[in-house]
Amino acid sequence: MNILTIPFRNIRRRPSKSLLLLLVFTLGVMSIVTLYQVSRVVGVSLEKKLIAYGANVIVSPATEKLSVSYGGFHMGDMLFDIQNLPEEETVAAIRNIKMSDRISVVAPKLVTMAKIDDVAVALVGVQWTQERALKSYWATGGSFPAAKSDSPAPGLSNEILLGSRVAGMLGLAAGDSVAILGRNFSVSGVLYETGTDDDTVLFMELESLQALLGTPNATSFIEVAALCSGCPIEEIVDELRAALPGTEIKALQHVVDQRMASVHFVQNLALTISLVILVTAAAMVGLSMMAAVNERKKDIGILRSLGYGKPQIFTIFCLEAGLIGAIAGALGYLGGFGASFKVLQLLAMAEGGTPVFSAAHLLMAIVAFALITILAAIYPAAKGASVEPSTALVAL
Repeated sequence: MNILTIPFRNIRRRPSKSLLLLLVFTLGVMSIVTLYQVSRVVGVSLEKKLIAYGANVIVSPATEKLSVSYGGFHMGDMLFDIQNLPEEETVAAIRNIKMSDRISVVAPKLVTMAKIDDVAVALVGVQWTQERALKSYWATGGSFPAAKSDSPAPGLSNEILLGSRVAGMLGLAAGDSVAILGRNFSVSGVLYETGTDDDTVLFMELESLQALLGTPNATSFIEVAALCSGCPIEEIVDELRAALPGTEIKALQHVVDQRMASVHFVQNLALTISLVILVTAAAMVGLSMMAAVNERKKDIGILRSLGYGKPQIFTIFCLEAGLIGAIAGALGYLGGFGASFKVLQLLAMAEGGTPVFSAAHLLMAIVAFALITILAAIYPAAKGASVEPSTALVAL
């Protein structure tokens, strides 16, 4: 019997209490690991879902603005020397930056004005696959135009989508036909009111509008949705500026901040709950060790009479607590990792990521929770070490 084997013997002597304490602390560790894994995956999933509510970076041609006035009469601000962006080259440059894995959607657009039945209307050419990925909140009465890759017929698309206000102005509904710039188009659907600029414009396939205007490969600007939990948005903007000289790159920082606030709220909530569970479990360990000290005063007296000093008694109790913490850390991490899959399945939030097993995290859990139980046992261990042999042996 020595200072290393005594803790094992003490645990075996009290199997029911030791198992109950181990179970409580293991459940606490399991809850913490589950919350960590779930919050990490949900954070990624939530961010990807939030990306679907619009772009956070705008790429547009560099322009110069001139404020015009004459004779005290202000005629407003005028833009001049406006150039279109080359679609293929610009999209390729965006997709090839170092942080391209953080780019979710690249949605080029071509914008112009036209008159339909003497009503001035804004026409916006889009790539339907990218646009619908960017704006998953869109809903329509009718159907969305088929994406170019999904169209059963070769050639240019003749389907258009109307914003709610422009549909009312033109008196058009799904299934109607309309002539635009000398070509007939079919209205596939009308967007339900969004409360944004989308209500006031007419959408068509980008390539169709390019053909109507005689400007192949031209875009007015490009919206980019970037995932920013793993890197600052400023770094993505800097890389885009380096890859696209002569363009204006604008980050919608308030959009990024709002999205990241939602993600951080979920993660901070999980952290707060984990701390509460950890403190509760540590308190249970402290109370259990205090009860053990009171129950084992006779044992302490015998050990003291055999020559064990206060530091050795203190070490015995700390080792006993640390052993329980290490076992609970290993079992809790493995159990929490397995439980996180079920929790994510129940929440239907596993899209975008899965829990990741890490041997390094397992080792960290064993060491960390062993240290936590040792810290929780310091006061009971110190109290046990202060028991004098004469006092402990009186009852004998």
